[in-house]
Amino acid sequence: MSESQNENRDNNEEKKDQQPIKTSSGLDENLAGLLTYLVGFITGIIFLLIEKDSRFVRFHALQSIFVSVGLFVLNIILSFIPIIGWGISLLIAPFAFVLWIFLMIQAYQGKWFKLPVIGDMVEKQLNNMDNN
Repeated sequence: MSESQNENRDNNEEKKDQQPIKTSSGLDENLAGLLTYLVGFITGIIFLLIEKDSRFVRFHALQSIFVSVGLFVLNIILSFIPIIGWGISLLIAPFAFVLWIFLMIQAYQGKWFKLPVIGDMVEKQLNNMDNN
């Protein structure tokens, strides 16, 4: 057997040994992270309230809340600006959809993807919650 085949076999055995991390909600950590984004701030709040152990899930729950509330407020503000605001709002919608899908994928892959600005705010809030 060649050296690269041995490495592939070893990597596959390591992946089999790695069990998904369970959260206090009973779900795998990456699945719970994905679900925090599913219905925006609603699932974000739900997972923030029920998750006690996983910092990963609480991070994604907070990021979901911040992003969805921020986009909601932005759309409300833009709706009061005739024509230009409505046009910008129409341009933001596909961006928000792509961002939503992207964040769910990142969470499902187990990545701590931190959005610029919002991610820093989320980390500060999470640190405050951990200290209390």
